[in-house]
Amino acid sequence: MEDFDFIEMKVPAKAEYVGIVRLSISGIANRIGFTYEDIEDLKVAVSEAITNAVEHAYSEEDGGEVSIGFGVYDDRLEIMVADHGGSFDLNEVKGGIGPYEGLESIENLREGGFGLFLIDTLMDRVEINNTFGVIVLMTKYLHETEVGLDDDRISTTQ
Repeated sequence: MEDFDFIEMKVPAKAEYVGIVRLSISGIANRIGFTYEDIEDLKVAVSEAITNAVEHAYSEEDGGEVSIGFGVYDDRLEIMVADHGGSFDLNEVKGGIGPYEGLESIENLREGGFGLFLIDTLMDRVEINNTFGVIVLMTKYLHETEVGLDDDRISTTQ
């Protein structure tokens, strides 16, 4: 089993908390050694994922929260953004995510799928599980040479 540190945050599903998560990811990514450009990409991708959850996962009265998990490895950062979920075990979530079958358009996951395509452009790997709520798992490698040839795709489990 690969060794990693796991950091988990929960924030209210409100736009004003996106900045707190952006600051957190900036600190974590800086500690690992990501470049300024990569840190900016990470901040934008995570902001998009959280904003998507804030705008679409809950009704105004409902409130709710967004869980963010950071898997800190030697060679990469894996970030999970989940709505409608409690605590999550990183390995368990990864086991439940499979390749995108192409049966359903990514835009149908949530209105305005542009955010997902932006996330896919900025990150090295993006996986989605929308069995219960939506979990977006994003991976950014410290060095581009570590990205697998077939990793540049969005995949989803339904």
